[in-house]
Amino acid sequence: MTSRLPRVAASTAPATQPPSLPGLDPAWSRLVTVPARSERRSGGTDHAARTWHLLDTAGSLAALGVEPVGTILCVHGNPTWSYLWRSVLRTSLEVARDGGPAWRVVAVDQLDMGYSERTGVERGLEQRVADLGALTDELGLTGPVVTLGHDWGGVVSLGWAVDHPDVLAAAMTCNTAVHQPDDAPIPAPLRLALGPGMLGRATVVTPAFLETTLAIAHPKLDRAVADGYRAPYRGAARRGGIGGFVADIPVDADHRSAPELDRIAAGVAALDVPVLLLWGPRDPVFLERYLDDLVERVPHADVHRFEGAGHLLPDDADVAGAVFDWLGDRLPGGRVPADAAPGLPAAPVDTDDASRPLWARLDELRGSDDPALVEMAAPGGPRTITWRLLARRVDEIAAGLEDLGVRSGDRVSLLVTPGADLTAVLYACVRIGAVVVVADAGLGLGGLTRAVRGARPDWIIGALPGLGAARALGWPGRRIATVSLPAPARAALRVEHTLVDVARRGARRLAYSAALPAAPSSDAPAAVLFTSGSTGPAKGVVYTHGQLSAVRDALATQYDIGVGTGLVAGFAPFALLGPALGARSVAPDMDVTAPRTLTATAVAASVAAADATVVFLSPAALANVVATASELTDADRAALRGVRLFLSAGAPVSAALLTAATELMPNATAHTPYGMTEGLLMTDVDLDGVRAAGRSADEGICVGVPAANVRVRVAPLDGSGRPTGVLTDEPGITGEIVVAAPHVRDHYDRLWRTDRVSRLGVEDPRGHRTGDVGHLDAAGRLWVEGRLQHVLTTPDGVVTPVGPEQRIEGVDGVGRAGVAGTGPVGTQQVVAVVETVPAVRRPGLAPPQLAAAVRAAAGVPLAAVLVVPVLPTDIRHNSKVDRSRLSRWAGSVLSGGRMIRP
Repeated sequence: MTSRLPRVAASTAPATQPPSLPGLDPAWSRLVTVPARSERRSGGTDHAARTWHLLDTAGSLAALGVEPVGTILCVHGNPTWSYLWRSVLRTSLEVARDGGPAWRVVAVDQLDMGYSERTGVERGLEQRVADLGALTDELGLTGPVVTLGHDWGGVVSLGWAVDHPDVLAAAMTCNTAVHQPDDAPIPAPLRLALGPGMLGRATVVTPAFLETTLAIAHPKLDRAVADGYRAPYRGAARRGGIGGFVADIPVDADHRSAPELDRIAAGVAALDVPVLLLWGPRDPVFLERYLDDLVERVPHADVHRFEGAGHLLPDDADVAGAVFDWLGDRLPGGRVPADAAPGLPAAPVDTDDASRPLWARLDELRGSDDPALVEMAAPGGPRTITWRLLARRVDEIAAGLEDLGVRSGDRVSLLVTPGADLTAVLYACVRIGAVVVVADAGLGLGGLTRAVRGARPDWIIGALPGLGAARALGWPGRRIATVSLPAPARAALRVEHTLVDVARRGARRLAYSAALPAAPSSDAPAAVLFTSGSTGPAKGVVYTHGQLSAVRDALATQYDIGVGTGLVAGFAPFALLGPALGARSVAPDMDVTAPRTLTATAVAASVAAADATVVFLSPAALANVVATASELTDADRAALRGVRLFLSAGAPVSAALLTAATELMPNATAHTPYGMTEGLLMTDVDLDGVRAAGRSADEGICVGVPAANVRVRVAPLDGSGRPTGVLTDEPGITGEIVVAAPHVRDHYDRLWRTDRVSRLGVEDPRGHRTGDVGHLDAAGRLWVEGRLQHVLTTPDGVVTPVGPEQRIEGVDGVGRAGVAGTGPVGTQQVVAVVETVPAVRRPGLAPPQLAAAVRAAAGVPLAAVLVVPVLPTDIRHNSKVDRSRLSRWAGSVLSGGRMIRP
C-alpha cells in the first residue's frame, strides 16, 4: 500500500518518561528496550531494536509484599496512550491492598504513540501485533495473562491473544471491532479523516482528530485530564502515529492490513477462554453493529453496556470496577475454576414443564366462538375477536414469519399499542421461538430509542408512529407494518411487508400442510421486557419460555383468573397475558403512554363490553378513574357492580384511593400486588390489609405477604446505607428487599455487571435483589420504605424516605410529598418537597406556618421545606416520585441556583 501520510509522519524521536499528570503515579512508568530480532522469529517488516514506554504495577506490588496472580496486558487505541488505563492500575493496587487477588497491570504505549519511541516507520496491524509479542517476550510474561484492549488497541490485543494461547487466561475489550461489514459504511468520523486531502491535515498537521476524540467523552473530560491525553502529542512531529493508525484502517479487502484483521477475527471465534465485552453505546465510531459481530463470534462472552457512555469508555464509566468484579468471578486466584467450563456461563435453570407453553390455553380454546379480545378504541367502534379467529391469526402470522425467514432466536421488536394486532404478533413470535422485544412507548422517544437499539432487533413490527420513529432515528431491524401503506410511504419507511401480507403467506403455507416448528424449550429466551426507566436507563429483562409460563401460573393461582374470566387490563403486561390465562381481555380506550388519560366511563364501557369481573389499572389510571367518577351513568355504575376483583400496582396505592375505587366497584375485592418488571407478582395485600397496616407503627408501605412460591428476605443496611450481611427474614430489620420465585427473570440483556449486582449474596438461582428497601414485620408482611439509591445517610443515622413522606402527607394542605437528601454521604441534610392543596403557581420556600407543620410531622430534622406545583414522576406510571431529580434540584436551589420547577 502506498503511504497516505505527509512526510512529517516519518519523524523519529527516542522514548521518554511522561511528566507529572493527574492520576498517574510516576512509580509505574518505565522504559523497556526490545532488542533487534530476526524476521524468522516475528511478523512484520521492522525488526530493529525499539524502546517502549509502559506503565507497570510490578514494583508497587513488590512494595506491598504480594505476589501477582497474573498479568493484565492493557493496549490503548488511537489517539490515546497508556494514560487511558490509569484507573485500572490504581484499582488493581487497591484490590491487592485490601487482600484481594493481586493482578500485575502492564499498560503499554504502542510504538509511535504516547511516550514510546517514534520509529519513522509506518506500522500496519501485522507489525503492531508482532511488536507487542516481542515486548511481552522481553518482559518475560509467562501467564496467566488477561488482555484488555480499546479501539484499535483492542484488535492488537486480540491478535496477541490469538497468538499466545499457552499463557492466555482471558480476554477483555472496550469498544473495538474485528470486522467491517461489506454492506455497511465506515463510520462517519473515520470517513471524514480518510477523505481526499484530509488524512494528514486532520491527524498529523493539526490535532483535529485528537481533539475530536477528547470532545466526545461523556461526561466532558476535566481539563487537566484532557491535557494529560494531549501531553505526548504536542506538535506535528509527535503525531505521526495518530495518522498512521487511521491510514491502517482496512477500508476494503485490498488494504494491506485486511488479511491480518481476517486472521484475528477467525482466531477470536476460536477462543475458549472467558471473554468480557464492555461497551459504550454513544460511540460514533465503534457502532453497535461491531458489538453484535463480536457477540456472534464469541457467544460465550459476558457483555456489559454502560448506557450513556461513549468512545472513551474507561473515562466515561467504571471500567476498572467491572474488570475486577469480572476477574474475581471468572478467574479467582488468576485461574478458571476447575469445575467451570472455560469461558462459559452457568447453564440456565429449567424452571417449568415445557408441556404447558404460554399459548396452551389458546390451543385449547381454538374451536370456541366466545370472545377472546375486545378493542374499545378500534376504528369504527369496539371490535371483538373470538378465540377461533385469534388462534387462526396467530398460526397464520407464525407461519408467515417463518416463511419470511424469521427464525428461532431472532429478535422482533413490537412497536404496536396493546390490542389484537400486538397480541396476535406476540403469540406468533413466541410460538416459533422468536424473542419478542417489548419497550413501553411511555419511555419517551429517547428512552425508546436506547431500548430498541440496545436490544438490536432483527425485525421491527410496528404501526405508523413506531415505524416513523424507527426510520427517523435509525433503529435496526427489517420492517413489517401492521397497516397497509402506499408504495411511496413503504419505501420511505423501508417497510418490506405488511402484517396482512405476512398472514396471507402463512395461510398459504399452512394450506399446503407445512407444520409450525416444534415448540421452543422452556429454557429458551422468549422475551426482552424493558423496565420503566424510573430509576435510571431502562434495562432489558430477559424471560425464558418457562419463566413466562410461571408468571401466567402465578397470576392464575393468586387471583383465580382463568377460562371465562373477563379482564380489563389498563396495564400492558397483563393485557398480553390474558390469552395465556384463557381470559377475555379488554383494552380500554386510553393513551397507553399516559395512564392518567383513562376515565371512569372508559372503564365502565370496557367492563360492559366483556362482562368483565377483573380490572387491573395502574395507580395513576386509578386516580383519574376516581376523579372522573361523576361522569358515570346509572348503566355504567351497574356494569361496575359486576366486578369482583380489581388490582392496582406499579407504584404505592393509598388506602384512600383503594377505598374510593371500591365505592365505584362495591362488590369487588381491592388488591395491590407488589412486583417489578423482573418479577411481576411478588407479594399481595387487600384493602383490609392496607387499612390494618395504617394502624401499625411500622414505617413504609405495606405490600402484604409473599405470593405462592415466593420467598422474601432483606439484606440489612449498614451505617452508610449499604446492604450488607447475610440475608434474613427476621422482623423489624430494614434492608434491601431480595425475592426469589420461579417466575423471576432469567437475566438482564447485555448488562453483565447489573445482573451480577442483582444476584450478589443470593444463593437461589431465581433470586433477585430488587433495589427497594424495606422490612418484614412479625406477621410476615413486607413493608417498602423506598429505593436503595434514595436512602439518606444523615449525621443522626440512616433515613429511608417513605416514612417521613407519609407523615408529611398527613399535614393539612399537603397533597404529595417527596423527601430528598443534599450534601455528602454521612452528613446529608433532609429536604421535604411538597405539592400543596390547592397547588402553588411556582416553586419556592414553604410559607412559615406550613413549614412548621411539616417539620413537626416529619419525624426527622429538615434542613428546608419547599413547595412545587407538581412533583416530578416517572414516565410509565406517572406515579413514582423522582427523588433523585428532587435531590439535584433541591441542592441547586438551596445553594443559590434559580428557583425553577424540578
